[in-house]
Amino acid sequence: MSRRDDLIAKYAQDIKDKLGETPDMDLLTKVTIGCGPSIYNADAETIASSDDAELDRVRKNYLMKKLGLADGPQLMEAINSIIDKYGRSNRNKYRPVIYYMLCKHFGKQSAYG
Repeated sequence: MSRRDDLIAKYAQDIKDKLGETPDMDLLTKVTIGCGPSIYNADAETIASSDDAELDRVRKNYLMKKLGLADGPQLMEAINSIIDKYGRSNRNKYRPVIYYMLCKHFGKQSAYG
């Protein structure tokens, strides 16, 4: 298996263990690929949920640009809801997992064609 496949397996296990869901492996793979080389950098691979600037980047760069959602309070509410579900005390909140959950939350799987 490639390093990317190993990371996708790790993210899938995180979804099962921490979120109690069975991941859609096809969507998770596409979301992970969409994250680009950031998944190979330990700092960029995770989201600092206590950093408002980081959460704002998720809102702007992922929800608005990638998924094409209109700005509004519902975007930050969704981000915070996903992070609460993932566990704020959980040290590693992986970017592909957060993006995957946000994509499903808004029903925007079509963004990954």
